[in-house]
Amino acid sequence: MEYYSWILSFHIISVMSWMAMLFYLPRLFVYHVEHADKKEFVEVVKIQEYKIYKYIGLPAFWASLISGVAMLALNPILFETGLWLDAKLFMVLLLSIYSFSLEYFRVQLACDLCTKSGKFFRAYNEVPTLLSILIVTYVVVKSFSIVFTILMVGLFGFIGYMIMKPKKESSYM
Repeated sequence: MEYYSWILSFHIISVMSWMAMLFYLPRLFVYHVEHADKKEFVEVVKIQEYKIYKYIGLPAFWASLISGVAMLALNPILFETGLWLDAKLFMVLLLSIYSFSLEYFRVQLACDLCTKSGKFFRAYNEVPTLLSILIVTYVVVKSFSIVFTILMVGLFGFIGYMIMKPKKESSYM
């Protein structure tokens, strides 16, 4: 336990770095697909997408995972603290899957094979926000609330719907 606080600090820093990639990369995808006709611009965005994933996101993901496992190994009593840890670990699993899905979309975009729209990536960009709200809440309150979880999922479902729904044509003359 002597090094626990140091590992926790490293874990928080690495999670912040990982989250930066999770929040920003889908935004780059929006610019990429919405400006596909501007080849020079897209080539620059492709470089940014590659670098943020490979040089920031992926190393930060592994640092977060390794430091998180180390904290659990040093403090196994956490496994006896209730359902909140199980819920947190499940949300971290979902966030990890999301992270790897970004690499899938990055490769598709790099090869000019992606058919997703800017609206899709705007809505998809809400996923890490939802998961991070749930993870942080479970950790801070050390509790799991199904009502809170359902409300958050419902709220973000509504936000996603509002982003994806077709815009109404203006009736101005």
